[in-house]
Amino acid sequence: MDPIYLMNNVWIMVCAVLVLLMQGGFILLEAGSTRMKNAGHIAGKTIFTVGIASLVFWAVGYGFIYGESNGLFGTTDFFFGDFTTVIDGLAGSIDFFFQLAFAAIALTIAFGGFAERAKLSAYIVFAVLFSAFVYPVVAHWIWGDGWLGGLGKQDFAGSTVVHLTGAMAALAATIILKPRIGKYNKDGSANDLAGHNQVYTALGVLILWVGWFGFNAGSTLGVDDAFFGYVALNTQLAAAAGAVAALLIAWAVTGKSDVPTMLNGALAGLVAITASCAFVAPWAAVVIGLIGGLIVFFSMKFFDRARIDDPIFALSVHGVAGVWGTISTGFFATPELAEMNGGAAGLFYGGGLGQLGVQTIGVVSSGLYAFVISFIILLAMKAVMKGIRVTEEEEIIGLDMSEHGSYGYPESMPSQKSS
Repeated sequence: MDPIYLMNNVWIMVCAVLVLLMQGGFILLEAGSTRMKNAGHIAGKTIFTVGIASLVFWAVGYGFIYGESNGLFGTTDFFFGDFTTVIDGLAGSIDFFFQLAFAAIALTIAFGGFAERAKLSAYIVFAVLFSAFVYPVVAHWIWGDGWLGGLGKQDFAGSTVVHLTGAMAALAATIILKPRIGKYNKDGSANDLAGHNQVYTALGVLILWVGWFGFNAGSTLGVDDAFFGYVALNTQLAAAAGAVAALLIAWAVTGKSDVPTMLNGALAGLVAITASCAFVAPWAAVVIGLIGGLIVFFSMKFFDRARIDDPIFALSVHGVAGVWGTISTGFFATPELAEMNGGAAGLFYGGGLGQLGVQTIGVVSSGLYAFVISFIILLAMKAVMKGIRVTEEEEIIGLDMSEHGSYGYPESMPSQKSS
């Protein structure tokens, strides 16, 4: 058997595991960013929703993305499982596992908008519907044989497909669920419902940072030209620039070098470079990450003033930074890399407004689809399920106890019985 074929398959399998391990980063990030009374719930729902996403992706999600296209979604390859299939030079099962890990990340991002107030049943139902009808459609448009891919939209590893899609679903959830109890005062001012463990949050970001090399570098789908190293370099530079920029802007504006802002800056740099990591020069990766770190600070402030309660900052980190990262290729894509990876050169390299226009169309259409369909799904769930938010009493007690019957930190919490 061809040794390059074997090496490519081993590489992508390792990258798929790295992307799946990012769920551990999200567990620590989300649990640390929320209150102690909800920590066990946050951790547990991540595991079982990854399970739901896996089953739905196997049944229909993969087919909707990569099946034969009608322009909007795939129509074949449901209940995937032919071991003889070869896709993009990889064993079909390995390609499937890699793509599955991406779908699960998008769902986890979406659930940032549910944090600390949604019923467990709402997570279950939305996980099924999002994994079947929201994420796969956007992914097909760009990564399958859909219409945006046909226009030449550049999204190498998912700033739009994964991050913006998840963030727009999170936005729909935050609007329908409304803010957490005690988040906003009658005069519109916000209270800081601080997360209970910044060490968990920082460790979660580091795990995500490491896992991102599977996310971005793995999207090369092979090792034969060693291009994955170049993608990894751009990824590292952007993350570093985002972390530094966010820390400095918070320090300059507020007088305090805020740790959560710095951590979100690193993530914003990673999200921003995800679309463009294979299209831009290293100096541009630094600029893209730096701007991502700056805009995430102002975006977090904006959503707070708008009374949009986003405990995990999914809208800023994955949404706003995802938009910027997608648009950035329209400015910074080099002619050589664009030719090698699809699409056209960016504005700063003489490419004109063409690629910038395609990127903008992709952001608007994908973001609107993800938001509108998620909003409709959640409204229908709210009506059919007689509400998707826990009661005021259950929210005050905490979802650990009200939804699961025990606290994630039993020795640190008051002894209570679930009703």
